[in-house]
Amino acid sequence: MSSSHGNDPRMPAAARPYVAPAVAPQDLPIDYAGFIAVIFGVAGVMFRYKLGSWLALIFCAQSVVNMRNVENDLKQVMMAMMFSLMGLLTNYFGPPRPSKQS
Repeated sequence: MSSSHGNDPRMPAAARPYVAPAVAPQDLPIDYAGFIAVIFGVAGVMFRYKLGSWLALIFCAQSVVNMRNVENDLKQVMMAMMFSLMGLLTNYFGPPRPSKQS
């Protein structure tokens, strides 16, 4: 490191903090985690897949952590959360699955 302050081409007086540009809510990228959570939640409820309900719960948590637009994303996350909780409740506390008769 043989640079001295006299030869430094940077100008600290011209430095400004970065300000992110404003983005409209309809221009935000799609929340894939929320969409996948809804799909797994519906599969967990309709087909009685425990793994689908657990994955829906995990993707719901990821979607909540990465939420950008609260009023739009909250509806989707709450729907996915309800599907995953309904799936877990029906899988663990509901009537047993019919066994295969061979």
